[in-house]
Amino acid sequence: MEMTADYLRDRAWQYAQLTRLNRPIGNFLLLWPMLWGLWIAAKGLPDLKVLVVFVLGVLIMRAAGCVINDYADRDFDGHVKRTTHRPMANGRVSEREALTLFVVLCLVAFGLVLLMNPLTIALSLVAVALAATYPFMKRYTHFPQVHLGAAFGWAIPMAFAAQTGAVAPVAWLLFLSAVLWATIYDTQYAMVDRDDDLKIGVKSTAVLFGQADRAIIGVLQGVMLAVLVVTGLVVGLGAFWYLGLATAGAMFAYQQWLIRERRREDCFRAFLNNNWLGGLIFLGLLLDLHLGG
Repeated sequence: MEMTADYLRDRAWQYAQLTRLNRPIGNFLLLWPMLWGLWIAAKGLPDLKVLVVFVLGVLIMRAAGCVINDYADRDFDGHVKRTTHRPMANGRVSEREALTLFVVLCLVAFGLVLLMNPLTIALSLVAVALAATYPFMKRYTHFPQVHLGAAFGWAIPMAFAAQTGAVAPVAWLLFLSAVLWATIYDTQYAMVDRDDDLKIGVKSTAVLFGQADRAIIGVLQGVMLAVLVVTGLVVGLGAFWYLGLATAGAMFAYQQWLIRERRREDCFRAFLNNNWLGGLIFLGLLLDLHLGG
């Protein structure tokens, strides 16, 4: 009985690491764009059922994405400084366990989405396809970060569909901003691993951009803010929204300062800073919808 309890505790801890429950940053990077979309779709008062389903769905699908990512990278992670401790890299979780956990998590998420309307259910199939294929893109293209952005941003048209029964054109503006944002922060993340990725032949935007990485990230940051400005104009948002975007612009400048020498730890700090950026944009939206004129 003692051994069984110890075994279950060990499995729970290994699965927690595999699904990144001990690293919640990814949850927030997925949640913020979804919340932008849901609050705009609802004009400030989302349906409680939709909100609960989407928050839970985002958390579960992020966990599933982490599992399939580690499965895809199981032969690479042991050669990368940042990922040598991961359960599959160390053989603490088997391939069969990982695939079973991925399927279970996807089924739970799909069970949640079945509570929504048919359009949302149809869109969820695209979400699963994006999440399942993203980890394998780094073998074939230098743009896995863009694919990640599509996977993370797909919650936006789904939120519009669930809240309103349709996907308004402004949803695609928000989706574009989410793709740009993920490309920005995941390139910063990939800069941490660039030396290792070059050795083992893994592709990324950080590898592709090379010494132009900071400049290209800066352009993407400017384009993302411009897209969000246009979004505000289309929706008719006011001062609080643009104050939030101005704050985001200042944080982008801070990130540029952090990555100026391309040190691993500073690039990772720039990546982490995006959580606050996404939250401040949401705060500006929240204040504008509830307190603005």
